[in-house]
Amino acid sequence: MKLDQQLYRIGNDIVAVYLVVTDDGVTVVDAGMAGHWGELTAELAALGRTPADIRGLVLTHGDTDHLGFAERLRREYGVPVFVHGADAARARGEVKVKNTWGKAKIGATAGFLWYASRKGGLRTTYLTEVSEVADGDVLDLPGAPRILGMPGHSPGSIAVHVPAVDAVFVGDGLTTRHVLTGQHGPQPAPFTDDRDLALESLDRLGELQAKWVLPGHGAPWNGGVQEAVRQVRAAARPQ
Repeated sequence: MKLDQQLYRIGNDIVAVYLVVTDDGVTVVDAGMAGHWGELTAELAALGRTPADIRGLVLTHGDTDHLGFAERLRREYGVPVFVHGADAARARGEVKVKNTWGKAKIGATAGFLWYASRKGGLRTTYLTEVSEVADGDVLDLPGAPRILGMPGHSPGSIAVHVPAVDAVFVGDGLTTRHVLTGQHGPQPAPFTDDRDLALESLDRLGELQAKWVLPGHGAPWNGGVQEAVRQVRAAARPQ
């Protein structure tokens, strides 16, 4: 699905993957679930591209619903997979992650689990090799993505700022659709390791000017970075 010039999304509001498409090739942000592979190849084919045109895959963090086709892309096409050093072991499956579910509604949670099962998300192929990145790095990839450290959801959570497409990809630094409750609008993401730290990390986004705030779960947001952050903080306040 085309969002803007050179900017595309596959998946949906439950789980999303993003493509930055330039004359120099393609940068992929996050890898969704294994079953998104078919959507990836179909979207690329519609653009006259193939997976061989992908120059790099940047993971916003190392959780399983973002690893999806990452190892397949690395193994079959030699595409480097970039992840923050603090989440490298997580992406390789070397650490056990204890997820805190928090509030949930049966319908929304069932919908998320059904979608995950359809897309192969209940089985994870972890990465065997990663390229580590750090806060402030600018990667030599199409769009020149810049890494912003945003620990909290996980130790190595990042945002990926790509000025070339006027977008910041925030992974689970925030969500615009809570997969366990179905609630829409900017808000804290579920399954967060350290909720307080995740909220502090939002200050990093406040420094940016970007048309698009693109989460791993939920609808693309084009209502301003600062407004998205404001709404997340408001939603986080005790009711």
